[in-house]
Amino acid sequence: MASVLVVEDDQFVRSALIRHLTEAAHTVRSVGTALEALREVAHFRFDVVILDLGLPDLDGSEALKMLRGITDVPVIVATARDDETEIVRLLNDGADDYLTKPFSVEHLAARMAAVLRRSRSSAGEAPPSPEIRVGGLAIDPLRRQAELDGVRLDLTRREFDLLAFLAGRPGVVVARKELLAEVWQQSYGDDQTIDVHLSWLRRKLGETAARPRYLHTLRGVGVKLEPPRPSEAEPPR
Repeated sequence: MASVLVVEDDQFVRSALIRHLTEAAHTVRSVGTALEALREVAHFRFDVVILDLGLPDLDGSEALKMLRGITDVPVIVATARDDETEIVRLLNDGADDYLTKPFSVEHLAARMAAVLRRSRSSAGEAPPSPEIRVGGLAIDPLRRQAELDGVRLDLTRREFDLLAFLAGRPGVVVARKELLAEVWQQSYGDDQTIDVHLSWLRRKLGETAARPRYLHTLRGVGVKLEPPRPSEAEPPR
């Protein structure tokens, strides 16, 4: 199974997580502070980190940034904060997924399984496809780089995966369920996760949901990426 680091200062929650994960045959280490977590990650190899945000020494979001500076281990953030802006910031700071407290052990198990599938499939994935071009977009899966009209786009890992997946199917409407399965490797999930990434991707492409150029949402159907029409060639100012 997996090697898991639990970063949680609430002893009751921490004990419950350790018990559940151990019963599921995972190897578990646990700490109660951000600095302890950084030491653990520096000295041991983990398959996934479950990170609480309300830590006594450092805010969990700061701990997340520090973790991303030394490791690419998948991180699932556990938070009582359900503000969309906060969730967006966490995802952009490097969180692979998030859980809003309180959550069930079944929900945690499903999110962990999805994150581990993504991580393990990436480690043994097939050679990346050739460069993808759609309108002024140029996407290089090998170097994991994307440009718009010759300007490099600063994308997070998940934003790049989402853009590359949609660009590989130009003009095709992709259902949210398919995006969850192919980009997030989840059979089910919260639509907010997709909406958050689409919103930030649109911003980096110089467009909005009200004035789309490349990304078009069909309510109740899905999302498609296609080259802008001549009247949409210039981004909104």
